[in-house]
Amino acid sequence: MSPSLLSKLRLVTVDVTGTLIAYKGQLGDYYCMAAKSAGMPCPDYERVHQGFKLAYAEMSRRHPCFGHAAAMPNAEWWKICVRDSFAMAGYDYDDATFERIFRRIYATFGSSALYMVFPDARCFLRWLRGRGLVVGVGNAEYRYRDVVLPALGLNQGSEWDFGVFPGIVGVEKPDPRIYEAALEAAGGVAPGEALHIGDSLRKDYAPARGPGMHALLLDRFGTAEVEGWRRSGAPVLPDLAAAREWLAGDAIKEEAEPATAR
Repeated sequence: MSPSLLSKLRLVTVDVTGTLIAYKGQLGDYYCMAAKSAGMPCPDYERVHQGFKLAYAEMSRRHPCFGHAAAMPNAEWWKICVRDSFAMAGYDYDDATFERIFRRIYATFGSSALYMVFPDARCFLRWLRGRGLVVGVGNAEYRYRDVVLPALGLNQGSEWDFGVFPGIVGVEKPDPRIYEAALEAAGGVAPGEALHIGDSLRKDYAPARGPGMHALLLDRFGTAEVEGWRRSGAPVLPDLAAAREWLAGDAIKEEAEPATAR
């Protein structure tokens, strides 16, 4: 009889956005509120969304890991990104107006106001830690560690043990080195003793499997890509409650087999 996966594990790392927490509403909601707070009309949601995608990709290319290599302050990185998002959407504000808009956006995204915790997240993390596993979270900016996650009731020491944040460690998904950093942060755990749970084949599953970690994908939102994930060999489950059953069921089966043999 081969050992269950759960019995092999010492470490579980978990993606944050889309796996543990999600945004309330749309990006445009928060950009609209910020613009209105500065006395400006609400910008077009779709144009702002597309502008943000382009601006974020360009900033990530020019200054990866939220400006880590250039020692760029976090607020400066986001200020350029937000200004370019509006510019690419066709909105040009004077400096004073933009400053008011940006302060509102930066403060909002650095708080718990626009996030919700998935109902199964807290109990899943505590269940893992209760079984003696080390739990890591990451690939988010450092304000998640300091403000967002604690404000949402996901605390270091009760729900998770350590975080790997690109702006601090200098690598980000899909670079496999961020998973190697997690293994090191957990005390030098071997890849075969670690499981990563996320929601992207490209950013979570493939790069975690690269160093030899186990990996699992969640499809919380019914993505059209899920069949492709499965064809790639990725285990896919709907949520963390199912992930717990998947891991616990494997352990229960292992415990039951000797009794059956008798």
